[in-house]
Amino acid sequence: MDRRNFIAKSTQGVMGTWLASKGVAAFAQGNFQEGKHYQRLSPALPVTAPKGKIEVIEFFWYGCPHCHAFEPTLADWVRKLPADVVFRRVHVAFRPAFEPLQKLYLSLEALNKVDAVHRKVFQAIHQNGARLERPEAIIDFVVAQGLDRKEFTDTYNSFGVQAKVRQGKQLSEAYKIDGVPSIGIHGQYLTSPSMAGAGLPETDGQVRVLTLADQLIDKVRKGG
Repeated sequence: MDRRNFIAKSTQGVMGTWLASKGVAAFAQGNFQEGKHYQRLSPALPVTAPKGKIEVIEFFWYGCPHCHAFEPTLADWVRKLPADVVFRRVHVAFRPAFEPLQKLYLSLEALNKVDAVHRKVFQAIHQNGARLERPEAIIDFVVAQGLDRKEFTDTYNSFGVQAKVRQGKQLSEAYKIDGVPSIGIHGQYLTSPSMAGAGLPETDGQVRVLTLADQLIDKVRKGG
């Protein structure tokens, strides 16, 4: 979801017939065009990954239904990434109202609790209707997940988390993120399910963007 209402639309007519006859898996493998399915960033942005590693960033928002839908497919892809790829997430804050959830993610990251709680946040919001819009509600939620109230609250309100809020905003602006989920590849490329899967159903865009990400990672690896 984004300022322009990033929504992947289902294909019909000729494209639907083509997919039925050729198969989405085959279509997902190629035909990627720079400027349409991905953007080259110029100049390239600095990265935080160690030398010899390739940085991949998912820009997301807990309130985004498309990010929620993408998470299981993305998580499976991340588990299989090669050793020279470093993956991280950046929670966007297009508006001040996004900041409490941004601080929630950053606090989970600081406490090394992303694996335990990250997907539960999506489920709480998008499947259970939880309203995690205020710090108090967020703190109550994470305590219910087994986190220590004082430790989480101290982290949530810490200078370190606030500094990372600013860094996340600066990085989102540098990448010119105006929709989520989006994938940044080593400061050189930007794509998303809606870009890579333009005109396709959302689930097909999810598969296609990760195929494209693999290709862009390989391009970076080869110096491209």
